[in-house]
Formats: sequence, structure tokens, C-alpha cells
Amino acid sequence: MMAELLPATVQCPHCWESIEVLVDPSVEEQEYVEDCQVCCQPLLFTVQLPFGSDSPQVEVRPENE
Repeated sequence: MMAELLPATVQCPHCWESIEVLVDPSVEEQEYVEDCQVCCQPLLFTVQLPFGSDSPQVEVRPENE
């Protein structure tokens, strides 16, 4: 059974728009690249989900930084 995805809102470091992403809570630590939904620039997401928490900590930065 797949865990329900959790929403998180972040700010794009390129266009400064707020975007909502969905995080898979079945993995405690993740790092992946996804394009901004507004400006299409590649973003590197670092996600941590503390044990027992349903609030993911999401850090986003430009992919080529």
C-alpha cells in the first residue's frame, strides 16, 4: 500500500513564486530534481521527514548551485 503524498509549499529561487509539491512520506530522506511549475527551471529538492511527523522539511535550491 502506498502512503498518501503530503503537500509542502516552497519558494522557487529563480522566479520567487510559491509552488506546492507533493512529498512521499514513506522515505525519511530524499533528494531529487524537479522543474519549477512556474518558470520551468530545474530545482534540487532535499526532503526530510522526521520520524513520527507528518510535516516534511523541504529545502529547495537551484540545481546547478
